[in-house]
Amino acid sequence: MAQAYLVATARTAGGRKGGRLAGWHPADLGGFLLDALVARSGVDPAAIEDVIMGCVSQAGEQAINIARNCVLSSGLPESVPATSVDRQCGSSQQALHFAAQAVMSGSMDVVIAAGVEHMTRVPMGMTATVPLKAGMGYYIGPRMKAKYPGEEFSQFKGAEMVAAKYGLKRDELDRFAFESHQRAIRASREGHFAGEIVPVEVRLADGSGTGEMHQVDEGIRFEATLEGIQGVKLLQEGGCLTAATASQICDGASGVMVASEQAVKTFNLKPLARIHHMSVMGHDPVIMLEAPIPATARALKKAGLAIGDIDLFEVNEAFASIPVAWLQATGADPKRLNVHGGAIALGHPLGASGTKLMTTLVNALHQRGGRYALQTMCEGGGMANVTIIEKL
Repeated sequence: MAQAYLVATARTAGGRKGGRLAGWHPADLGGFLLDALVARSGVDPAAIEDVIMGCVSQAGEQAINIARNCVLSSGLPESVPATSVDRQCGSSQQALHFAAQAVMSGSMDVVIAAGVEHMTRVPMGMTATVPLKAGMGYYIGPRMKAKYPGEEFSQFKGAEMVAAKYGLKRDELDRFAFESHQRAIRASREGHFAGEIVPVEVRLADGSGTGEMHQVDEGIRFEATLEGIQGVKLLQEGGCLTAATASQICDGASGVMVASEQAVKTFNLKPLARIHHMSVMGHDPVIMLEAPIPATARALKKAGLAIGDIDLFEVNEAFASIPVAWLQATGADPKRLNVHGGAIALGHPLGASGTKLMTTLVNALHQRGGRYALQTMCEGGGMANVTIIEKL
């Protein structure tokens, strides 16, 4: 089978809700990211055969095929098509899978997989709440209700269910969140993000600029203390999760370029990594966020690898209970997990998180000299993508 190579990666630094990226239109932010990715690769823009972008809230400024609007807001020629993908939090990780599949099938040679999510300007849940306000029906229809009578499909509930199932306690989750910030602080201060972050002009919510460039993840709490995290109010009575042990609302864009062996030769590219395995799995939609655990086990089996063969892991920190339960179930080395912090510290720009994590994973793998790395992501509806890469 033909191989698919990652030849360029890029991401913006995360922006807090109402923060340093608030004034950017999401199509402009995504277009800026695409230009940066092309510049890093050195590929002729006209050679790009498709742009596949993840985005969860495809409404308002992110409606009408946000991927194509990002292309039209970039320096790419009009000949470059684009399509938008929604696999919830795994949207841009799925975009990567689609891009790699296109290359591996031999039908395309250069494809961009990317994601954009502007959670300040297009609030989470907007696609479900706006129809309700207009007097239309909810997204859960009668047949789904009949199949799951009396059940609530909630990521917050699912995260608490995972914590209960694996016997996790609040103190353990608080400590994990604190460590996420500490790892992100070290990575930021030691320059580990410098090669992956594309500096972007600060644009505040009122549209004004400050003359500064945004190049440090705004969600990192450089002053974070364990005591401060332990003092945050529980999200629900009797639970163990708080706002401090959940991912941060975030604005951002990210992307990777996928190329065939022929494209690597034609454009004299230097591959960063090879796609070794990719899969996706459905699971219980009520507990919802547990899917990365069975999905990881199945992916390793299909790839012919053991958990100890993997040098680095990225497991999205949607809630602290997910990676902590994943560690318990898989027996993975905690020191190899989210080594530069995760979404608790860096933010979770929904549809952009897949290629954001991959950008960090590829760079960390090169910095630490490992061979294999695995990324997985819990997703709304009870699904999980798994991608295994090999450093070149």
